[in-house]
Amino acid sequence: MARRRRKKRVSVKVRGTQESPRLCVFKSSRHIYAQIIDDSRGQTMAAASSQDAAMRGIEGAKNKVETARRVGTLIATKALAGQVQKVVFDRNGFLYHGRVKALADAAREQGLDF
Repeated sequence: MARRRRKKRVSVKVRGTQESPRLCVFKSSRHIYAQIIDDSRGQTMAAASSQDAAMRGIEGAKNKVETARRVGTLIATKALAGQVQKVVFDRNGFLYHGRVKALADAAREQGLDF
């Protein structure tokens, strides 16, 4: 219930445009998902998750935070390949801590600007 309240409060302010789409993060108890969304067109430009085929081939993910780091690297690589360099970060009501922070830091290290 608290996450829904935070999500509603943040979603009023965070909107993705064609120049700077929205990087939306969702985490479940086992997996983490990231999408780059252009809200003006209602289109997903890039997506990555811990269940992607590209992630299955990578060995050595010891914990969920390390997996989130790898998903952040993957989403940044896909975004930069699609000529997206600047995004707005939507934490989707989750606290900016742990897996969400690890994903954001990894995306920044790869060159995404937010």
